[in-house]
Amino acid sequence: MCLVVMALQDRWCEVSRQPYELWRDTLVITPASPLTPKMGLGGDLVALWEVPLSDGKHKVGFEHGTTTGRRVLWVDGQEKLRHDWMFKLVGSETFEIGNAKCVIRIEPIGGFSYEYSLEVNGKNYKKFAENQNKILKTWVFPLDGSYSRVVLEKGTLDVWVNGKKLDTAGEFVDDGTETHFDLCGHPAYIKAVSSGNRREGIIHSLVVDNTEMAESSE
Repeated sequence: MCLVVMALQDRWCEVSRQPYELWRDTLVITPASPLTPKMGLGGDLVALWEVPLSDGKHKVGFEHGTTTGRRVLWVDGQEKLRHDWMFKLVGSETFEIGNAKCVIRIEPIGGFSYEYSLEVNGKNYKKFAENQNKILKTWVFPLDGSYSRVVLEKGTLDVWVNGKKLDTAGEFVDDGTETHFDLCGHPAYIKAVSSGNRREGIIHSLVVDNTEMAESSE
C-alpha cells in the first residue's frame, strides 16, 4: 500500500491524465514515507484523491502532521481548511465540492501509522467513482486549438462543457432522441438510441459539426 502512495509522489502533476480507477479509496502513510510537496502542498501530504463530478475531475490533497495533529485540506490546489494544532490525531473532516458532500476519515492502524479514507455523498471513494462512471458519459477532444470536455448526466440529460452547464434543446427523431446545444460556436448534439439489449441500455453518441466524437476513457 505504501509503495502505491510513494509512486503518486512523481505523478501528482500528471493526475489529470490518469484514469480514476488507479486511485484508491484508502491510502496509508507511515512516518518513514512522506510525500514531497507538490503544487503548493506541504510536506505533511499523506493522501491524494481525484473526484469525478459533472463539472470535471477535482484533485483533493490532505496533509496530516502526526506530531502536532496539523490538518490541511486542498481542493484543486486551493487551501480549503487548516488546523495547525489538534490534540486528537484521529477523527474526520467534512467539506463540499460543489454540491458533493465529502468526508475524510483518519483512523489508526497500529503503531504510528494511519489510514485515510474519503467518502463522497455517503459512498466510499471507490463506490462513488464506479457509480459516476455509470451515470456520466464523457467526451474529450480537440476543438479550435484546445481540448473540450463534454459530459452528459444520463439521468437528467444535463450537458456540461468544460465545467459549465449548458442550455439544451431536446427533440424526438425516428430512432431515438437528440439533445442539441451550441459548443463554442459549433453545432452539436447528443443522440440517444436503444441498444436493443436490456443490460446495455441506451447508447449515447456525441456529434459535433456532423462528426461523431470518440468517447473518452478517463
